[in-house]
Amino acid sequence: MCFGRIALIGISAAAGAALIAVLLMWAGSSGSKRMSAEALGIGRALYQQHCANCHGVRFEGQSEWQTPGPTGRLPAPPHDATGHTWHHSDRVLFDIIKNGTAVVVGGDYESDMRGFGPILSDDEIRAVLAFIKSSWPERERRYQEDMSRRDTGGRKQ
Repeated sequence: MCFGRIALIGISAAAGAALIAVLLMWAGSSGSKRMSAEALGIGRALYQQHCANCHGVRFEGQSEWQTPGPTGRLPAPPHDATGHTWHHSDRVLFDIIKNGTAVVVGGDYESDMRGFGPILSDDEIRAVLAFIKSSWPERERRYQEDMSRRDTGGRKQ
């Protein structure tokens, strides 16, 4: 069986998605550090399975990520403090993961970052984002939280 799409626990995908939602809700409460660790563990497993190949096991991204490669596309950026991920609101980050960079940026922008909407549930995407954000230093985390608060996109992720 699989957990969401993680082959770790013998429960159904629907039960796995429900558990992720509950863990993320509890992770946001101040009284549950254990549940927060569990939610981050889910995000970690999903990140390793779907993101680390391009963005790096330690969020380091691909080399020369700011210089277009032979295809004209930019390599995968780092998700640590050296990159720009933390400059974006939760809504923008969620949309990039769900729909792909090209869809979010628009125009004729080309990217190797495809959308994971057909593969990951919304709660799984949120778990991956929580894991990535957990690695940021406090300054970057505060900046990103402020960007999310100021985002006029309308919905909270």
